[in-house]
Amino acid sequence: MKNLLVRKPWGEEYIICKTKKAATWHLKINSRKKTSLHCHPNKKTGFILLDGKVEVMIGFYEKRILKAPDKLMIRPGLFHSTKGLSKKESVVLEIETPINKNDLVRYKDNYGRENKPYEGKNYMKKLKNEIIFKIPKKFSSNVYKYKNLKITIEKIKSLKKLILNRKKDTIFGVLDGGLVDKNKKYVLSAGDIVRTNTVRKLTEAFQINKQITILTCSKSA
Repeated sequence: MKNLLVRKPWGEEYIICKTKKAATWHLKINSRKKTSLHCHPNKKTGFILLDGKVEVMIGFYEKRILKAPDKLMIRPGLFHSTKGLSKKESVVLEIETPINKNDLVRYKDNYGRENKPYEGKNYMKKLKNEIIFKIPKKFSSNVYKYKNLKITIEKIKSLKKLILNRKKDTIFGVLDGGLVDKNKKYVLSAGDIVRTNTVRKLTEAFQINKQITILTCSKSA
């Protein structure tokens, strides 16, 4: 589904960047529309709200209001739904791993899609002028601006560079690689979403496993 925009009854989505471990989707959720109450039995989902205000249903009983920029983690198997509360559309980045759009179970849907699979080719069209985030080929960074936000895609091998000059409210999304213990067990890996304080704490005890590719989101100066 690379280079394709998927039309949804609540808005649209497309892959804005992709590594071997994770796909990052750009979602536009229209005002007062909501995604199905669904789960991914095997996928971990990291959720970054770039613009607007949304209500996220977590499981069957908990609701959480998010205002941009904000974040959320959805574990595998957890049912969830997102409703746009802004007058205009809300914009979300979702980092999913492993990459498999068919890892989907819909429980309840306002548009009659219960128990139906992911949208087919009739709902897809080629991207035109949509923004795409490029993964750096070497240990460097690519910088993008979205309204009042600064978004970076970085490939890093140094712990010092990972935490250097980060604002405390910066959101980190791991796209590939991660932090490991002495036995090479991951404590931070693709799909995880954390803030600066958590990254700083983890780097006190754990190391980068060869390299880490991250997406960061922070307010512009």
